[in-house]
Amino acid sequence: MILLTRSEELVLLAICKLKEMAYGIPIQELISKWTGHDWAIGAIYKPLKQLNHKDLVSKEMTEPTAERGGRSKFIYKMTPKGEKALQEIRRIQNEAW
Repeated sequence: MILLTRSEELVLLAICKLKEMAYGIPIQELISKWTGHDWAIGAIYKPLKQLNHKDLVSKEMTEPTAERGGRSKFIYKMTPKGEKALQEIRRIQNEAW
């Protein structure tokens, strides 16, 4: 069983919802909208790093874009292991409630 912290859970859910648009800023904006609190970008990247380390998400670098001043970005995708972790945390929460 893989247990997630609340921030890991929210970030993983945001990645699930955002699909191919799952990178730093959209993840931050969606979680801020859900919670009604402004999340610092650093508060997003720590759980992203943990989720990647646990193999619950993968990341892929995009080609540089003019709109980003020639910089690339990392797009995050949920792995099958990540999907299983979300299902498990939902089951646990439902049982607890």
